[in-house]
Amino acid sequence: MTFGNSTPEAAPYADEGPYGTPVVHHKKAGLTRRGKVAIAVAGVAIVGGGTIWFQVHSAAVAKDEKEAAALRIQMKKLELEEMKIRNEKAAADKKAATASADKVQAAVDKCVKDSSDLIGKGYGSPSKGDIVANCKQQYDGATDGSDMAAAGSSTESESGGGGGVNAPTLLALGGAGALALVAFARKGKKADA
Repeated sequence: MTFGNSTPEAAPYADEGPYGTPVVHHKKAGLTRRGKVAIAVAGVAIVGGGTIWFQVHSAAVAKDEKEAAALRIQMKKLELEEMKIRNEKAAADKKAATASADKVQAAVDKCVKDSSDLIGKGYGSPSKGDIVANCKQQYDGATDGSDMAAAGSSTESESGGGGGVNAPTLLALGGAGALALVAFARKGKKADA
């Protein structure tokens, strides 16, 4: 049968054998043996490399954790040393304060004892309470001199308030002087013109 301009085939059924059309064996879809070996090698390399990386990473993390723990321990030791020094200083300060208070109390007791012969000597004579108050007032501020040293080294005495010239006042005076100098210089230029 021919349609259009096509030429008919000489033997359209030439491939047929005595038992009909031969069965064609199709190849299975998938990888070749070489491809399977390549994938297996790549898988082993990936798993092996991942295992080695994980071990190296775990070792690095463990090392970092040990160093951090050692630093924390060292910081705790330093904090304990600092607390020990603070406690020793506080104990020394307390001991010094107690000794100073004992000295003041002894001085007040001596003052009261020396002045006790004035009690009740006549009209206007001081009472025992007055003598004790006067002695306390007299010896309360006069300790071993550490209070005066602390007052002398305080920053409040340096910042003014005692009538001296402090840094802000000096700065303001310098600025006012500079402004006055500029004003007189301009006035001199106008007079020359």
